[in-house]
Amino acid sequence: MTIKVVRGNPTPEELAAALAVVRVRAAAASAVPSGAPAPRDSWSDPSRLAGRLLPQPGPAAWSRTYWPGA
Repeated sequence: MTIKVVRGNPTPEELAAALAVVRVRAAAASAVPSGAPAPRDSWSDPSRLAGRLLPQPGPAAWSRTYWPGA
């Protein structure tokens, strides 16, 4: 693996931190079996919205049962 700094002049500590992140990501990617499904992206996970989009009781609660922010 070759890492090249194309812009700037990083300190040895900054370069070591960046290399550590790259190594950890590479180790995590190689630890996943080849036939395993990819982990679900948290951005598309519908459960991240579940805690804050529940309708609150009140006179207009029926209008907030599906569309967030309506």
